[in-house]
Amino acid sequence: MAKAIHSMIRVLDEARSVDFYSRAFGLSVADRLDFESFTLVYLSNPETSFELELTVNKGRTEPYELGDGYGHLAVSVSDIDAEHARLTADGLAPRKLVDFKNGDVTVARFFFIADPDGYQIEVIQRGGRFL
Repeated sequence: MAKAIHSMIRVLDEARSVDFYSRAFGLSVADRLDFESFTLVYLSNPETSFELELTVNKGRTEPYELGDGYGHLAVSVSDIDAEHARLTADGLAPRKLVDFKNGDVTVARFFFIADPDGYQIEVIQRGGRFL
């Protein structure tokens, strides 16, 4: 059986991205591999073994075009209201909280936040299928 281990995104500024993911989601650098033309930075936290791989292409000065194929990453949190308030207070500009329902049944409570390169991250209240 396959096990998901990481998702990779290309970022323009390593320090800016590491700072964002640290402040927003408590991710820290688990490993950093430096090559001649690019650097790979693996971010993780104790909550899961899944990692976010940042690829920094050296010499790149133009922001990446995310295109229309990228959707979003998702993380779950134990207290969505507290996380939304914390991110707002930290100046990270999360979007509004959404109560997503199917008829009268709540499917999820969530909000989105964008990282410095424009990647969208969905922050979901833990519960149901979103543990």
